[in-house]
Amino acid sequence: MTAEIGHDLLDVVGGVPATTVENVVEAVDVHKSFGRTEVLKGISLTVKRQEVVVIMGPSGSGKTTFIRCLNHLEKIQRGSIMVNGHSIGYRPGPPGAPLREDSEKNIALQRRDIGMVFQRFNLFPHKTALENVTEAPIQVRGQKPDEARAVGKALLARVGLAHKADAYPTQLSGGQQQRVAIARALAMKPALMLFDEPTSALDPEMIGEVLEVMKELAREGMTMIVVSHEMGFAREVADRAVMMDDGVIVEEGPPVAFFANPTQERTRSFLSKIL
Repeated sequence: MTAEIGHDLLDVVGGVPATTVENVVEAVDVHKSFGRTEVLKGISLTVKRQEVVVIMGPSGSGKTTFIRCLNHLEKIQRGSIMVNGHSIGYRPGPPGAPLREDSEKNIALQRRDIGMVFQRFNLFPHKTALENVTEAPIQVRGQKPDEARAVGKALLARVGLAHKADAYPTQLSGGQQQRVAIARALAMKPALMLFDEPTSALDPEMIGEVLEVMKELAREGMTMIVVSHEMGFAREVADRAVMMDDGVIVEEGPPVAFFANPTQERTRSFLSKIL
């Protein structure tokens, strides 16, 4: 699927971004409530550089809320989140002190390290595929338009869509739109990629093309957290599988052990319904 791209250009378009820390994600005792409903009840998760973690669990378990907190799309009430060595969303303070939200400018800078791909593709409908990919590098990173276009074209080629650069989202299939969304996230050269059930809105025949791009990213060493029930992907690509339920992490471990011999009854019950 992926077009051949020279090594020099791969260095430009995304490859594996340089990170200065071993733990790309450090979430500690993360709590999140919506009104009186506590959705996250003390989540702690560490993700190392180049690690792929797949999170699964029933609807309402807090999976999507958690990864949205990692990007500060949701605000937490307690705990701390570090991505690529930087506190996300809040200014560091003494232990036990109330969280103090950071400035919008600093939060925007922190988000540059994090790429996110949503269930729904969230492309700009009035922009072409190439324009969707180049918008953030130009507006947020200050990249020159000519350079952004060259990188954008290379990224679209990388996800098998070089021939769709001038197409609008309505002219693309769901799988193609999701691949554009992945290219758009990669254009910011993130240290971490978050995927929120990226295949759940796709027709079955389109799922494979998106998963193949994700597998390639994993093989290249991209640090990834993926919320998904794609068991084949988790078995083949994940370094660790995580089971969430009712706002807590129930179980985690290498996929071979996780799927073949889960230790928790809640995990066994959940897997029996989806395997």
